[in-house]
Amino acid sequence: MSRIIKHPCRVTAALALVLIPVGALATIAIAGQSVGPVRCEIRVTPDGGMVSLDALAHADRGISGTYSFHVESAGQTGGTNIEQSSAFSAAPGKPATLGTVTLDAKGADYDAKLEITADGKSVGCTERVGGAT
Repeated sequence: MSRIIKHPCRVTAALALVLIPVGALATIAIAGQSVGPVRCEIRVTPDGGMVSLDALAHADRGISGTYSFHVESAGQTGGTNIEQSSAFSAAPGKPATLGTVTLDAKGADYDAKLEITADGKSVGCTERVGGAT
């Protein structure tokens, strides 16, 4: 039986170098918490040299409230400081997209915070996005 791959250790090492950053982003891809009929989520989606952060609200029933979505640079990577806030409505079965931010992922770290208030209760999500790719 002939061997197709002559150096399996090199192939494994190369795959590990490619998959480790993807796996790191995948592990931070979804963070959420819930209280009452609403749950918050910050969805992280890498796309080439960019990363998108989506602020989402999930509802057990029809609900309305307000949200605040804040994204800023972490560490010494620059001066990103983005604030989005407004009223929202959400229905069960389909997450409501509250806000979206697309940022440069190369060598940058960001802290994202989402706070949702509905029915007199607040729920928050935080996420640190390490963009070093």
